[in-house]
Amino acid sequence: MYALLSVSDKSGIVEFGKELVNLGYKILSTGGTLKALQESGVCAEEVSNYTQSPEMFDGRVKTLHPKIHGGILYRRDDEAHTKSAKEYNIDSISLVCVNLYPFKQTIERTDDFGEIIENIDIGGPAMVRSAAKNFHSVLIVTDPNDYTRVIENLKHQNNTLEFRTELMIKAYEHTASYDSMIANYMNKRFKQGFGDKQFIVGKKVFDTRYGENPHQKGALYEFSEFFSQHLCIKKGEPSFNNLTDINAAISIASAFGECSAVCIVKHGNPCGFAIKENLLDSYVSALMCDSVSAYGGVVALNGIIDETLARKMNEIFIEVIVCAGISDAALKVFESKKRTKIFTCALQGQNVLHLPRDSYDFKHIQGGFLYQQSDSVGAHEVAQATCMTKQVATPSQFKDLEIAYKVASLTKSNCVVYVKDGAVVAIGMGMTSRVDASRAAIAKAQDMGLDLQGCVLASEAFFPFRDSIDMAHSVGVSAVIQPGGSIRDDEVIAACDEFGIAMYFTHIRHFLH
Repeated sequence: MYALLSVSDKSGIVEFGKELVNLGYKILSTGGTLKALQESGVCAEEVSNYTQSPEMFDGRVKTLHPKIHGGILYRRDDEAHTKSAKEYNIDSISLVCVNLYPFKQTIERTDDFGEIIENIDIGGPAMVRSAAKNFHSVLIVTDPNDYTRVIENLKHQNNTLEFRTELMIKAYEHTASYDSMIANYMNKRFKQGFGDKQFIVGKKVFDTRYGENPHQKGALYEFSEFFSQHLCIKKGEPSFNNLTDINAAISIASAFGECSAVCIVKHGNPCGFAIKENLLDSYVSALMCDSVSAYGGVVALNGIIDETLARKMNEIFIEVIVCAGISDAALKVFESKKRTKIFTCALQGQNVLHLPRDSYDFKHIQGGFLYQQSDSVGAHEVAQATCMTKQVATPSQFKDLEIAYKVASLTKSNCVVYVKDGAVVAIGMGMTSRVDASRAAIAKAQDMGLDLQGCVLASEAFFPFRDSIDMAHSVGVSAVIQPGGSIRDDEVIAACDEFGIAMYFTHIRHFLH
């Protein structure tokens, strides 16, 4: 009874090998795995010795042999198969433990295409697929986290078809994700990321209670290991909708470096944002924008929550709080709010929020998906904006313009964002016309009793008519930033000059649909 062990990730492999030997398995192995086993006193035979066929072509061919694949694949319940196995002196290999060459780590470490090619595993995926195909008779182990379960099941004669089926599925997931990674890399290197096929592969982090609605099933998947390593649950259970709102809130709150930014989101859109000297002042200012919508919303804070800030936030019901960190005393403040959920999302040792910045973005449509390069506001996009008017923005106005423009770029189109003294004072989003977005924003500000006099205005796309500028003037807007590009740009610029409003063009649109 043979077990074949050949792994790239050698964590736990020696202990696993020892347990298998104690259970009566003969171990076959190759390369570094063989060396690790033998140096630790585990009796293991080299595959080339077993097959009586040497490794060839710098190790490219070593397990591709009938005694290996025949021993894995032949059907134990088929008389013709067992007769052939006996005739050709092929012993059964009842357990295969394989994980693959570190292709991901290789492409992260080097751009040397020769080295990258050599780190594409051939024999490993072949053995995994062979063992998975014959799962009725063979245990296929691809995850070191399963070693203990495998040993326990073997010890207790619990090597059931159900267990082998579970490992078979994991094995095909392992090879599928590996091949997808290679294909996507090749398309990125040679076809600018847009090949004839595109593969979106994620690893499940956890199930959500349900999807967007209770009758839908949902789960969080990750591309690398960001969420499993950096999203820490301090209180409560994240729902599907919570996670989409958390993504929106962190995207905005973390867009300003180490500033004390606070973003409040409701149903995927910001309803409050501010940058002040500290998080407490930022939170108070952000809440003023739309305290009605903020009730039951998601609040992202780009820093550490202390007890004083926690007590202020606990004055209303907030469904989700996400921050870079929270003190024990602050966490205790929220104990009375049974429905409030609290998470941290930051890199280890850092005191600011963080999300991975994916290079590509996709959107599901019925029957397929749309795929594109991810959008972002360039580092110098606002600083290098062109002043189109006689009036020039003051330094303080320019700071507000940057806040307004970045928030607008991360808000559903059509949108407009009004900012004053580092805080959003009015916002209109997801409207079918830009002037309607302006009307909605101004109406909400009036409802909140906010004075817009002297504020600045940003739009994520051009103003098609001067009507939004007329409206902006009526509430005291002092400066505007937008991409430009309308056939009526001259009219819009002339309106700003008429009212003494500074206007800047960035020449880059940021639609978010």
